[in-house]
This record gives sequence, C-alpha cells and structure tokens, in this order.
Amino acid sequence: MAPGRVGEVAAALGVQAGVTITVTEPDVAAERSPGVSGDFSLAVALERALRGTDAEAVFYDATTVRIVRKSRAASPVGAQATAIAAEPLNDIVVTASKQAMQVDTYPGSVKVLRLTPGWVADNAAGGTAAITNSMTVLSSTDLGSGRDKLFIRGIADSGFNGPTQATVGEYLGDLRLNYNAPDPDLNLYDMKRVEVLVGPQGTLYGAGSLGGVIRLVPNDPDTHEVSATASSGVSSTEFGGVSGDGGAMLNLPVIEGHVAVRLVASGARDAGYIDDASRGLTDINSTASYGERLALRVEDLSGWTLDFGAVLQNLSSADEQYALRGEAPLTRSSAIAQPFANVYRLYYITARTPLGDRELVSTTSAVWQNMTTVFDATGYDGTTLPERFVEDDDVFVVSHETRLSGGDWQAPWVTGITTLFSSDQLTRWLGPLGDATQIAGVVNVQAEAAVFGQISHPFTPTLTGTIGERVTFANSTGVPIENGAMELQRVSRDEAFFSNTLALDWHPGGSWSAFFHYQQGYRPGGLAVTTSGSGLESQKFNADSLNMDEVGLRWGDEGRGSVSVRAAAFFADWNSIQADLVDTRGLPYTANIGNGRIRGIDADVSWHVTAAVDVTASAFGTIRKLSQPEPQFATGSEENLPNVAGSGGRLAAEWHRKLSAGVLLSGASSVRYVGTSTLGVGQYLDIPQGNYFVADVGGRLDFGDFALSLKVDNVGDVRGNTFAFGDPFGLGERNQVTPLRPRTVRLGLDARF
Repeated sequence: MAPGRVGEVAAALGVQAGVTITVTEPDVAAERSPGVSGDFSLAVALERALRGTDAEAVFYDATTVRIVRKSRAASPVGAQATAIAAEPLNDIVVTASKQAMQVDTYPGSVKVLRLTPGWVADNAAGGTAAITNSMTVLSSTDLGSGRDKLFIRGIADSGFNGPTQATVGEYLGDLRLNYNAPDPDLNLYDMKRVEVLVGPQGTLYGAGSLGGVIRLVPNDPDTHEVSATASSGVSSTEFGGVSGDGGAMLNLPVIEGHVAVRLVASGARDAGYIDDASRGLTDINSTASYGERLALRVEDLSGWTLDFGAVLQNLSSADEQYALRGEAPLTRSSAIAQPFANVYRLYYITARTPLGDRELVSTTSAVWQNMTTVFDATGYDGTTLPERFVEDDDVFVVSHETRLSGGDWQAPWVTGITTLFSSDQLTRWLGPLGDATQIAGVVNVQAEAAVFGQISHPFTPTLTGTIGERVTFANSTGVPIENGAMELQRVSRDEAFFSNTLALDWHPGGSWSAFFHYQQGYRPGGLAVTTSGSGLESQKFNADSLNMDEVGLRWGDEGRGSVSVRAAAFFADWNSIQADLVDTRGLPYTANIGNGRIRGIDADVSWHVTAAVDVTASAFGTIRKLSQPEPQFATGSEENLPNVAGSGGRLAAEWHRKLSAGVLLSGASSVRYVGTSTLGVGQYLDIPQGNYFVADVGGRLDFGDFALSLKVDNVGDVRGNTFAFGDPFGLGERNQVTPLRPRTVRLGLDARF
C-alpha cells in the first residue's frame, strides 16, 4: 500500500482485507500515512500504516474497524482526578465484557478510567487508591497497602480480612489477580486503562464478583519500536517524613514484527506520619514497595499471538496507621510494633487467534501470595506483659479460561469454559514475645469448573436483548489446623451454582438511550475459626448469593458533545451474607450474618466547558440494610450494612493552555465527599466512620519529551476517620481512628525516550 492520506490508505486496506474500516474525523483522514507493504495481519498492517500519525485503530469486531484520534490536544494533568480521555468514550470497546461491546451499547453500568502517560507518571505509585479517589462507585478499606478490601456500589461485607472471597473480582487484562485475598495493590505504571463493570458478574466471571469486576489494562509489548519511559517523584507529608517513588519501562523488539519484551520496574517508600508516645517513636507507619512486570509477546506465529509474563511485587509496612482519640493528634500508645508484609507472584500464558470472524482466547495463570500480619495482643490474657498475635496466610490460585467470541457490535456473543483451584492456609500464633503458641488455623481448598455463554440480539433497530448463563460445579474442602498439624475432621461439600444475565439496551435515536440489567453473583462457602467457650474451634460458613436489578439512562455523547449524563438506579437482594468479623476478645472469625437489601442510585455528569476546560461530577446514594440478621447479630432494629458510605460524591475540573511550541501547561483540582458508615455489624462493631471532604490540586508543565509536575493531596489537611480499624484487640475501647494521610506535596519528573 503506497503512502498517502490516512483515509485513502485505510479504505484500500479495507478492500484488500474484506473488512469495514471507517474514518469519521476529516482531520484524521487527511493526515499523511507512510503506507504499508508486506504480508501482515490486519492489526499489524493498520499499526504500520498509522505510524507517525495521531491516529489509532479500534477493533469493534473482526470485520469492523474505526480509525480514531489518539488523544485530545490537552496534555495529561497531575492531580488525582479523572484522567483525560485518550479517545471519545463511545469509541471504547469494553474488553472486560469479553465481547465486541462499546461503552454505550453495553447493557449495564460500566466505568472507564482512561490513563494518560502523564497521569500514570504522577499517580502510579498510589496504586488502587489513585483509582478509588477517581471513581465514587469504587471504595476501599484503609488498612494499608496490600491488605485492603475493595467494594463496588455498596456491596460490602466487612472491613476485616479472613477466608471469605473478595466481593470484587480483580484482573490484569485476562489474568485473575485475587480470589480470597485482599487487593494486591499493583503499581499502575505503564497501564493504559481501568474498566469497572458495576454489579454482580457471575455469568462471565463466576465466584468472587458479587459487587463487580475491576480490570487493569496494561500496555502490550510493541514488536516494532524500541521505547522507554521513566518517572520519579519526591513527596513531603505534613507531620511526617519524606517519601519517594519511581518507575521505568523498556520495550524492546527482539525479532521485528514478531517478538518483543516489555519490562516495567517500580519502587516507592511512603513515609510514616503516626507517632507512638509509649515507645518514644515518630513516623512509625512507613511503607515500602517494589515490583516488576515482565511481558513477552510472540506475534504472527501461524496466526497465533502468544503472551508470556510474570508480575512480582513486595509490600511491607513497619507499623499500623491508626491513632487513638484522647492522645495528641496522629499519636497512639502501643506495646509493640505491628508490621505487615505481602509477597505477591503471578505467572501466566495467553494464546489468541482469529478464526474467521471469531476470536479464540485461552489464558492460564498461577498466583502465589503470602501475607503476614502482627497485632498487639497485650492484655488479652489479663496481664500487662507484651503479647502478640501473628497471622500467616498462604494463598495459591491456578485459573484457566478458554473462550470463543464473535458477532458484530450489534449482536456479539461469547462462550467458554473455566477451571480454578485455590488453596488458602491460615496459620496463627498468640502469646508472649518469643514464646507464642500456635492456635487453631484452617486450610480451605476450592475447586471449580464452569461453562458459560452470553449472546446479544437486536429485536428491532432500536432494541437489543442480552441473555447469559453460567453453570458452575464447585467443591469446597476445609481442614482445621491444630497444634501445627492438619486435623482429620475435614468438612467437604459439592455444590452447583447457576448465574443468569438478562438485559435490554434501548437506543430510540437522538441523544437518549436506556438499559435494564438483571445479574446474579455468588461466593462458595468454607471453613473458618471461631471462638467456643475458652478456646477456638472450626466452623462452616455457607455460600452467599446476590441478585441485582438495574435501570440506567444515558444522555449525550461524552468526548464529542458539550454535556453528557449517565445515571442508574439499582435494587439488590443479598442472601446469607458472609462476613469476616472480630469477637469481643479481638480474635477474627467468619460467619453468615443474615440477609440484606441494597437500594441506590448513582450518576456521572461530564461537561466540556470549552476546548481547554472540562468539568466532571459524580454522586451516589444508597440504603443498605441487614434486613434479616442471624440471631447473634440482631439488635432489635434494622442495621446498616457496614463499611460503605450511604452517600458520596466528587467534583473535578481540568484545564490546559499552550504556552509556546511544544510547551503545554495543564492543571486539575477535585473535591470528594465520603459519607458515614460503620465498621461492622452488631453493637460491638457499630463504630462510625467517614463523613469528611478531601480536596486535591495539581499542575503539570509538559515539554514533549519530559515534564515537571506538582500536586498537593489533602489540601485542607483533613483528618477524618477512614474505612479501617487499628488493633482488633483494642476495639472494645472504641477510641481507634484511622486518619487520612496529612497534606502531602509531590514534585515529579517524567521522561519519554
């Protein structure tokens, strides 16, 4: 294909490949293409034909492609604000749907955070917190990096960690990151997008997705060009110390057009800001992290694309980040340090190939995660001698999925099979320093096999229906650990789960569209340790399930129009809720707490004020009740489900200005409101949290190949009490608070090579 205008080259490629390629923006069509010559797949041919232009190809399916602009004129900004769009929202294919579905044809609530390189450089070290600060629909506990639980739209069981599965499924591309462990809190360096499917996703994702799915989309290895990026930052926290973070990426083609390696390395140290008066220590809660992601891609191997890789991350905190009411601000007194460590390893292989107008994808991954937690148990036995509680959690998960998808964007479909094996060994010690005794622990093993399918079909030119089903066969086995050995009284059960999807998407024409979505989710049961008299014993907890109905409205075309609105109302029934809890002696246990109901509404508004100014707003409100509590959790009145605020919102603004050729100044600001919630169910854990505002601001000076940034988090130096607890053995005092990180100023530098 000879060089020429993008529109002409794209049209010629479309004719030659027998597919539809459209270019709707005249200035994009008029750009100069270098052309392409040789025997390549369509994706590679388009990539070569668009080199040196400000355009990229978006595949809606195997036979429908659109050429769109890569980015707006605005450069990324550096505050913790919604990232500037890399392309209009409606041009994005929601890859988390595992089908060729655009954002505004997906019959449900989906949130997409498009990450510009500048946003990533300034916020990558913040990990999951940088995402939750940008999305009101997503919330998290604040126990510390590598030990938090994520929640979507109020589907929250408790703020404590234990053997229950997560309510949110987390993925890196097609790779499952967690199953029954906390958020691994991966560094976001070299990520390009975050997709959040809101509401239960049992049909496509199976167990552990009651609230929804969050999917991190990394940049893929490029088999054609060498590239590298690097960023670093230094931060100062008021009443705390100095922090630092850095990351680098190297993309290296090994065989031009066929094999490439992409390596990402990052590290950070967050200074502490909590003092311990009794031990005479300051800034005790520092956190350190470092990690790597290695990806190897092999393209055009007899029509296959193979991806191999590994993710390695180590997190450690020197002490807990809670303070005590009644003492000086940001201060507490404790007898011993309470450190935490999380070692995370992920290995994977993915193979994909087109089969006519279909695509076959097969992914296998293995995760090993070890978490060690120490709590101050002084006073547990009625003495004043220092004592500690140590919990060691070893998690191993192997998962596989093979799926086939096809159809076009109007009638996509997907079908597949999955298998999963998970082993979780929880070991505990309690007693004096240097002489702790191993107490009851547990091993939980889950094995699952499932078949699933989902298909959409247009009933009329304006109405499309979607139906889906997943059938899962699961075996759950729990084995108590006593005196360091596994006991014989194992508990085992076989269960079958059915997860349905039913949805309608309506586009009557004009700016309006609407959808209805019914979805189901579940979590299998397991075995936990609970108190019994003066000792501990193992006890079963049952599977729980959630059904959600959702009605949504869309107005406007975000990314092209001046104003767009997305809103949804939802109604969820949650049966036999599993919850990790803490008893009155401070020991963790797990139980089914009863049935719950959640009703709510959330909305997002985007306003393109001028070519240089954008404003976004989002808000939610929920009524979440434990409607039918188990007897031991009944208080005589209907309780709120814990750990998620009943309301919240966020208002953000971004702007940019060209100072001279190649120099761009941009800025952003945001303010978030976090409403009130409680730590847990029952009178013992009915401790209030939340009810605070937080503001962030930032600016960025971009010179093309490098940029300088400055941002200030928590401008007002708000303390608050976030969604967390401190030491479970001191909860009965009701004086623990987990404050926000005080005002923090970061100066950053990043470069592209």
